[in-house]
Amino acid sequence: MSTELRTTIVADVEPNRPRDEELDLFGLTHPGKVRKSNQDHFMLATIHPQMVVHTTSLPDASSVPARGQRMATIMLVADGVGGSTGGAEASQLAVEAITSYLSCSVRSYHLAHDVHDGTFEEALRTAAFEAHAKVKAEAVTHPESSRMATTLTLAIITWPWVYVVQVGDSRCYYHVPGALNLVTKDQTMAQALADEGALPVENITRSPLNNILVSAIGGAEAKPVVTRINISDRSSLLLLCSDGLTKHVTDAELAEHLDRMTSAEQLCRDLVDLVLERGGSDNVTILVGRAPKR
Repeated sequence: MSTELRTTIVADVEPNRPRDEELDLFGLTHPGKVRKSNQDHFMLATIHPQMVVHTTSLPDASSVPARGQRMATIMLVADGVGGSTGGAEASQLAVEAITSYLSCSVRSYHLAHDVHDGTFEEALRTAAFEAHAKVKAEAVTHPESSRMATTLTLAIITWPWVYVVQVGDSRCYYHVPGALNLVTKDQTMAQALADEGALPVENITRSPLNNILVSAIGGAEAKPVVTRINISDRSSLLLLCSDGLTKHVTDAELAEHLDRMTSAEQLCRDLVDLVLERGGSDNVTILVGRAPKR
């Protein structure tokens, strides 16, 4: 698939656009207290145009600016499915495939006004399908693995927009002071039945069907959903996590921690500690990104 992925850069005159040094990004993963291994993988990255000087007559090549303005920020969580023997490899492959696609296929262009024609969303779906194909292809060479599959939650920020790609039941939250919003929807059998009215919403978390994915990278089917939100409010924050967090921490508790956070690192460490205090029944991964005004 060769769909070109393009990012929109808000003009330099945009006064609210965060500078690189204003970004507060942190990610943390832990195997928990029950699992023997950690099958979660994550990535936090920024994309920049870069010039590589191979040779020059200048006396000091370091005086030449090599890296341009940030084009995009990437936050990505992949949770290997069900503790299967191939889960860790599947999540690693998915992260590698997505980041490779983004780094090689991103093309930037400056626009005087916003353009939204769905091309960007389609390119992100293409990236998810490429990751799905890579995991499926690798699984063929590993007949000893019961299955190779992983969730994928990706947020790519091209100020002031965030494009979130969802496959599976890892999550992306958007927070502003006093309000926590779940951007993604879990792609589980329990959630699907609730959407159809066959299962009360309040019973989703207690249902054994809540652990069965209807969409996964490398699974029987991948159904990536792309959501676009505006984050021009500099008091806002993005949090991505595997379900190792949400199994132990409610949305209300999460909102309380977000409202009193002091940094992305402090928040991630406090939440992981809370998960471990409550049993740490699964691998847990948490990514936090914000750009508060200084």
